[in-house]
Amino acid sequence: MTTRSLRIATWNINSVRLRLPLLRDLDAQLRPDVLCLQETKCPDEHFPHEDIRALGFEHVAARGMKGYNGVAILSRIPFTHRADDPDWCMKGDCRHIGVTLDAPGGPIDLHDFYVPAGGDIPDRELNVKFGHKLDFIAEATAWFAAHGEAKRSVLVGDLNIAPLEHDVWSHKQLLKIVSHTPVEVEALTRWQNAANWVDALRHFVPADQKLYTWWSYRAKDWEAADRGRRLDHVWVSPDLRGSLARHQILKAARGWERASDHVPVLVELAL
Repeated sequence: MTTRSLRIATWNINSVRLRLPLLRDLDAQLRPDVLCLQETKCPDEHFPHEDIRALGFEHVAARGMKGYNGVAILSRIPFTHRADDPDWCMKGDCRHIGVTLDAPGGPIDLHDFYVPAGGDIPDRELNVKFGHKLDFIAEATAWFAAHGEAKRSVLVGDLNIAPLEHDVWSHKQLLKIVSHTPVEVEALTRWQNAANWVDALRHFVPADQKLYTWWSYRAKDWEAADRGRRLDHVWVSPDLRGSLARHQILKAARGWERASDHVPVLVELAL
């Protein structure tokens, strides 16, 4: 039986038009078959389809709005759009897009999420943004739970939560900081357990080792400080666990000119 690889990458690009040249660098280094973007900040009518196709991504699905949010899936392999997936919290804020990939061995459902960041105060009574974050995750959890254990599925994106102790530079100091609070971690864990998702990055990197995908713009020297968080995730369904072949976190991308504060993350499946 011939094994074929499927390379799926995810990146919070923080404006697809502003950082379009960086997609060439990403593609040269990772050569993904599928690239999922978050925070594209681009209404659909202005999405740079021609430039994307020039990179070899013939198949594109995008949901965007001016100045905020936005998600897109760029693919070298055909897919069909999952048009019936929910509009989470009924806000129409372009935080999720799903497709079904024409993958080796059979179709694979792929979900690309941009979870609300949640503001600065971890209290839903004092901060409506934090409440929205928790409500968004709860709604997604219930939806996936209703569909049972995920099968031939991949979920990626900027989930804006670093759940494990070594997903942040200091577990103790970040316990009251949005993205690592116990209530957020519990919510994300429930979502992961709802469909028995496998944390693909921690499949490769033990939980007792530091693992980051985001470094703040606020640091004068992000690399020297290395105060990172793992906000970007790849989950796979249990039936794909055995296909996990390798991962790559393109940390060097944080040092690119006009870089995003997130870096690209890739997982390769041997199907």
